[in-house]
Amino acid sequence: MADQNMKRVADRYLATPTDLGADATRDIAAGLSALLADVFALYLKTKNFHWHMSGPHFRDYHLMLDEQSDQIFAMTDAIAERARKIGGSTIRSISHIAGQQRILDNNAEYVEPQDMLAELQGDNKQLVAELRRVHELCDEYKDVATASLIEVWIDEGERRSWFLYETGRSSQQR
Repeated sequence: MADQNMKRVADRYLATPTDLGADATRDIAAGLSALLADVFALYLKTKNFHWHMSGPHFRDYHLMLDEQSDQIFAMTDAIAERARKIGGSTIRSISHIAGQQRILDNNAEYVEPQDMLAELQGDNKQLVAELRRVHELCDEYKDVATASLIEVWIDEGERRSWFLYETGRSSQQR
């Protein structure tokens, strides 16, 4: 009963007027919330690999992952605020992230640099696929503002994936 009362209070005080409709607000906000969980998971994994990079290409890989993590983190506020602008809510805690993220964590003590790059490349491709799914949802509900933001993030994700792929290619593949 207390949870229902808090939900009603939150709905009353946090509801933002929008012309998108209740279904659009619910579905797009849920999609954005899941994206936000994925973005936080990818951000932390990218920082993890940045912090734990080693080997002869340390400086180049370390700097690239730092740049990429900054770009990924920059998405977080825009995603959360977009969910709120359309009248929805978003994640509230680390446990909320853990419950929604689709990008897997990597808690290994040591990961080979080439494996780090390959894993991040796959994760960025996965994020792009998730972004495309939410974009389709936005198209369905005619939410051009959210779709426009997502288009930029798709391009950035594809670029990160491309850089990781090219950087991680072995000399035998060239």
